[in-house]
Amino acid sequence: MSDQPTWHGTTILTVRKGGIVAVGGDGQVSIGQTIVKANAKKVRRLAKGEVIGGFAGATADAFTLFERLETKLEQYPSQLMRAAVELAKDWRTDRYLRRLEAMMIVADKDITLILTGTGDVLEPESGIAGIGSGGNYALAAARALADGPLDAEAIVRRSLDIAADICVYTNRSVTLETMAST
Repeated sequence: MSDQPTWHGTTILTVRKGGIVAVGGDGQVSIGQTIVKANAKKVRRLAKGEVIGGFAGATADAFTLFERLETKLEQYPSQLMRAAVELAKDWRTDRYLRRLEAMMIVADKDITLILTGTGDVLEPESGIAGIGSGGNYALAAARALADGPLDAEAIVRRSLDIAADICVYTNRSVTLETMAST
């Protein structure tokens, strides 16, 4: 297994701009070259709505990780960084969790983080992050649009649309959540 996993089958993007954080994702679920679902919801609210999370990778694995993150957020209320670091420790060291194949973007009013099974808890410098097979396309589009007049939600929508033009594992059925940020 490679040190850097490659996830196919989705695009998740987050943008912070103008006091808003937006997290969006497409809805396509593919098995190999076959689309099995077009409207999956890969972005959801956690921690009583205080955190937005999006996932790329195996769906059951991502749900397991969301549940574990919820538990960590209950242990460390309003401390997303601490909860994410504790989850990353478990993810990397636990025999069962180590096998999970997913990546996550999580955001609250203060920070945005990318979490991986290799123990990474990364805070993007620009407040913009993308994961999944179309993540780099959406990330590039969002960075190009960030200095323009569009707000965070519009940047995410436009960037996901651009990614869908390029990545065959990304569609235009978008789930998007926003919240006020600091």
